[in-house]
Parts: sequence; C-alpha cells; structure tokens
Amino acid sequence: MLSRGTLAEYAGQPVEPDRDCGLCPRLAGFRHVQRAAHPDWFNAPVPTFGTSDARLLIAGLAPGLRGANRTGRPFTGDYAGDLLYDTMIDFGFARGVYRADPDDGLELIDAAICNAVRCVPPENKPTTDEINTCRRFFAATMASFSRLSAIIALGKIAHDQLLKTLRVPLVRHKFAHGAVHTLDGLPGVRLYDSYHCSRYNTSTGVLRPEMFRAVFAAVRRDLDGR
Repeated sequence: MLSRGTLAEYAGQPVEPDRDCGLCPRLAGFRHVQRAAHPDWFNAPVPTFGTSDARLLIAGLAPGLRGANRTGRPFTGDYAGDLLYDTMIDFGFARGVYRADPDDGLELIDAAICNAVRCVPPENKPTTDEINTCRRFFAATMASFSRLSAIIALGKIAHDQLLKTLRVPLVRHKFAHGAVHTLDGLPGVRLYDSYHCSRYNTSTGVLRPEMFRAVFAAVRRDLDGR
C-alpha cells in the first residue's frame, strides 16, 4: 500500500462505505426514495472498479442516477461510460466490449475507476459537506494502491478532492483540461486533468472526443516510458 505523505494515515481504513451508509443524510434519503421506486436497481454506494495493483486511477464525480447508481459499476449505463470505456479500450486500459452492463465481461488493464463521492446525489450535485464527508473513502482507496503512478481527474470536483486529500493548497495546481501536475504530497504520481465526459460537456462542445483521447494518450506515453 502507498505510505507516502498524508495518505499513510488512511492505510488499512475502509475503502468503501457500507451499503446503508448514513454519513450523508441527504444522500441516504435520496437512496431510500430510489430503492422504493426502483427496487431492482443497485441503489447503494458504488464501489471502485478495478484492482489496487493498477498504476492508473481514474477519479470521477459521483454515480449517475440511471448510470452507476442503477448498475453498480462506475460509468456504466449512461453516455459518459460510452466515451470513457471506448477510450480506455483504444489505449489499452481495458479489454472486451462495453455494453453498459456490469455483466458485459469488460476488464480493466492496469487501471481502476472510483468517484469522489460514492453515492448518487440529487441532480448530480453533491454538496460541499458531502464531498468532504466522503473524502475518507477516497483517501483510503488511494492509500490502498501499491503501484499508483497516474491519476486522471474527470472534472474540477475530482481534481479538488484529490488535492484536499493530500492537503495541498488548491492554488498550487489549478484545474485545466490537459494540464499535468506533479504532486508534492504524492511523490512519483502525476495528476492529469480532463473535463468530465458527461453528455452535457460533449453535446455542448466543451469536451470533444479528440480532447479526451489526448489526455489518455499522454498517460499512456508517460506510463510506457517508466
């Protein structure tokens, strides 16, 4: 496990919330409503996809209501997963065929995916308190990785969650698509920023597929060079 910098204190701590985690009352209440409305959905904190010996960790925002909250696998079941997993396959970070189904047999290669907030928030907007509360699980997940070398932050919230986990002032590393940061609080690990691969960002042209692919190309090049 990583024992670098501020992550050392999280080594051995729980990496996933309980299925009925009540640390965030608003999120727990929203889950309860969704369980009643859709009893066949996952409707629980969504666990990390991948293994802790991966060198690449992809950090998203939170599960989508009809995506990961429904299926139980990060970025599975909504448009964001189409772009993410197709790109990962193209750059050798996944193999198989993505069918928006957790039973599609898709495998990750030297990569893992988690979210800054593990439970679906109403309107896809977690509060500051909820982000802060879930940080313990994000930090413990990072601490559990034995070979971590690269992190892709999908959006500013994931970027900020990482820096706050490491207790690095946000002004030292401003979020910008395509930016690459060397982290003082985590030696040997680089942070790569990308706009989130949401349908909104892609439909409005904020994020084009070639922009997204460029981030993964940089990670692939850097990891292959080590």
